[in-house]
Amino acid sequence: MIRREEIIPIGKFQKTHALKGELNMISDIDVEYFKEGNPLILETDGILVPFYAETIRPKGSTSYLVKLQGVDSEEMASEFVNKEIFMLFKDSEEWLEEDPEDTEYYVGFQIVKADTGEEIGVVESVEDSTVNVLFIIKSPEGKEIYLPANQDFVEEIDEEHKLIRMNLPEGLLELNN
Repeated sequence: MIRREEIIPIGKFQKTHALKGELNMISDIDVEYFKEGNPLILETDGILVPFYAETIRPKGSTSYLVKLQGVDSEEMASEFVNKEIFMLFKDSEEWLEEDPEDTEYYVGFQIVKADTGEEIGVVESVEDSTVNVLFIIKSPEGKEIYLPANQDFVEEIDEEHKLIRMNLPEGLLELNN
């Protein structure tokens, strides 16, 4: 079962296209993500369900025509209109690297140490001009802290409470002094 803290938003279905169940999708994710058989996760009746693209055709730089497996009519496709599309967070590092602006999603999230629950601070911005994307965090004391936005350090993302629990290597925070 897919849990909400395991996913991040990557796009949205806007409307149906033609009669055979295609949907117009807006997403900044590289089309290869979908062509490689990775799931498009949708919330259906309160449950996160993976769907797979049967076909996908670019319509513009961020617009695609998608036919989901098992969705074979305009009526079936209409159930997905205006639905947000998610991907698994564990897959995001590889696919979001090419467009680091997607990490702006995390601005406003509180960062805490996973082992102690100690507050590190709140993500104020994301620095993507370096090879490694960095969270720029404001500590409770008003200090600016730079932390790598690295999936390996993230233990949990609680989107509902805008909270990220991180396991940080010893001494990483001290590098900010």
